[in-house]
Amino acid sequence: MNGKKRIILNAPYIDQSIFYPTGCESVSSVMLLQYLGIDITVDEFIEKYLDKQEFEERNGELYGPDPRKYFCGSPYDADSFGCYAPVIVNALEKIFSKKQESTGGETAAGTYQAVDETGTPVNELIIKYIDRGMPVICWACIDMREPVIGPQWRLRDTGELFTWISNEHCMLLVGYDKESYYFNDPHNGNGVIGYKKEIVEERHRAQYMQAVGVRNEQTEE
Repeated sequence: MNGKKRIILNAPYIDQSIFYPTGCESVSSVMLLQYLGIDITVDEFIEKYLDKQEFEERNGELYGPDPRKYFCGSPYDADSFGCYAPVIVNALEKIFSKKQESTGGETAAGTYQAVDETGTPVNELIIKYIDRGMPVICWACIDMREPVIGPQWRLRDTGELFTWISNEHCMLLVGYDKESYYFNDPHNGNGVIGYKKEIVEERHRAQYMQAVGVRNEQTEE
C-alpha cells in the first residue's frame, strides 16, 4: 500500500466507558476535533451539537428516531443505541461553522469540511485521509464481535419498521500496517489498538460501510 509499512497518527485518546456508555460516536468525533486543535469536550459535543431523540410507546409498539437523523436515546444511557454518519456530519459542520477563530494558530476551523464517506472501503479511507495526516471516524463492531440483527422499532416520522444492527461501534481510525488497521478505540479503555484488516473490513460492511472524514479546504485546493 503506497510504499509505507506503518503509520499511526497521534490523536488524543478518550475512554467512553464510565461517562458515555453508548457515546462512541461522540467520543470518536471529539478525539478527531481535539486532534485538529479544536478545544471541545465530549459533554459539549453531546449537549450543544449532537441531535438526539428519545423513544416512545404508541399502542403497544415502540417508536423511535431514525439513526440517520438523530442519536437514538442518550449517549449517557447504557440502554441507548447510537447514530449513523449523517448525524455526525451535521454535528461537525455546526462546530466548524461556529469556530471561526484559528485552531492551533495555523488554520481557521471554518475551513474544515465534514464528509460522509459511507460506502468507501477502509483501504481507500487510508489513502484519502490517513496518508494525508487526517484520522477518520469509522463504524464497525464492538471488539470486532459478530453483528447481531435487531432490535426493531418504528420510525417516529414515517412509521417505517427499522432494524438496528447490534454491536454497532464507532472508533477513530488512526493508522495501518501490512496486517492491521489501528484505531483509537474508546470502548473499555482499549486505547490505540490494531485489528486485522480482514475482520475490520467485514465489520465495517456489516455497519453499512459508514465513515466520516474531514477535509481541510485550504490545503486541498
